[in-house]
Amino acid sequence: MPLPAPFDRLRLPVIGSPLFIVSGPELVIAQCKAGIIGSFPALNARPQSELDEWLHRITEELAAHNRDHPDRPAAPYAVNQIVHKSNDRLDADMATCAKWQVPLVITSLGAREEVFSAVKGWGGISMHDVINNRFAHKAIDKGATGLIPVAAGAGGHAGTLSPFALMQEIREWFDGLVALSGSIAHGRSILAAQALGADFAYIGSPWIATEEANADAGYKDGIVEADADGIVYTNLFTGVHGNYLRSSIEAAGLDPEALPTSDPSKMNFGSGGNTKVKAWKDIWGSGQGVGSVKSVGPVADMVDRFEREYEAAKTALTAATA
Repeated sequence: MPLPAPFDRLRLPVIGSPLFIVSGPELVIAQCKAGIIGSFPALNARPQSELDEWLHRITEELAAHNRDHPDRPAAPYAVNQIVHKSNDRLDADMATCAKWQVPLVITSLGAREEVFSAVKGWGGISMHDVINNRFAHKAIDKGATGLIPVAAGAGGHAGTLSPFALMQEIREWFDGLVALSGSIAHGRSILAAQALGADFAYIGSPWIATEEANADAGYKDGIVEADADGIVYTNLFTGVHGNYLRSSIEAAGLDPEALPTSDPSKMNFGSGGNTKVKAWKDIWGSGQGVGSVKSVGPVADMVDRFEREYEAAKTALTAATA
């Protein structure tokens, strides 16, 4: 479907997914200037008052870029809201987003009608993370504009379904905006996401290995050194199943092959549950697609690579079907 403004001015159909701790103004601004949607979790801005400062900076820097480069305006940005009951900042963060009329709000860990309604009220678009078709129906029924199917292999909290199955089921009944997540780290995978019916590819882990990312140097190197076999799926660290770098689990003194199961009713995003390590700080999230990330560099270089690979994949596909 044709993308609504301002999403119709993207260089590539890509949303840089919000990365806990890692995504900040530097990363988001670089992504948007490079022509893709940049995003960050509202909870990354601490204390809560800093969220207003971040949104002011992002808005001003992107506006200045657009004035200086009217021929290649920046992409819009997005803010991620964790709507789980454990987030006691949600109301304050939503009020700040309303002040700045954030163009895209990505919601996770719960679908709430009042949140979707608020975003619609200021003219924004909301997209909700889902791991199956049942949750997709719930999100749309409650007023979400679009969906983010999180398929098997996605970094951090992820589902287990094949993107082929998940996209097929969703597109049987939903014709709105969809951003597909799960192991997308190459230009040909962006094209593949579109072939499955997605409007956007939702890409996270590759951005960790960029100069603008707020990540430990060891984390960035871990992304570069890892491949699909270096990713472990477990719910030990937060109570919700997710994918993490095997190397970080081993560095914490744990055996990736013998991790216990955590109690999902005791969801805790700031600790390691029964362990002494903390998710995101000590245990690093990553998707299975990191094998295509070969070095740490600026965001602009990575977007350039994605574009070259994407255009080459389109050319190859055209030649193969001619």
